[in-house]
Amino acid sequence: MDLTKEFIAYIFFGVLTTIVNFITYFLFSGIFEINYLISNIIAWFVSVLFAYITNRIWVFESKDDNMLKEILLFYGGRVFSGAIDTVLMYVFISILMTGDLFAKIVVQVVVTILNYVFSKFLVFK
Repeated sequence: MDLTKEFIAYIFFGVLTTIVNFITYFLFSGIFEINYLISNIIAWFVSVLFAYITNRIWVFESKDDNMLKEILLFYGGRVFSGAIDTVLMYVFISILMTGDLFAKIVVQVVVTILNYVFSKFLVFK
């Protein structure tokens, strides 16, 4: 896949992953009234699963037979970016006193960039 097509696919599925993350987060924090940090962790887990499937099949078109290694690397990268996600959510909401929506938007931009670099150069190389 050429780089332009790959980048467009990554952005497209990244937007869908972000939507999955937002819906999951606001479902748990708003409707179920679960603490925002716990809701964020749940949203992270659900969106990482969605991202792995879409990245493997449509973005990077992985043909790697060692799927276990690939998924462990993918989740390892996402654990790192998930920790950054959670820390930044805490900083924005609890320390800087921004709203949930503002915090989620800023944090998702940072996390998306980190995830692309990790996926492109370490997982689906």
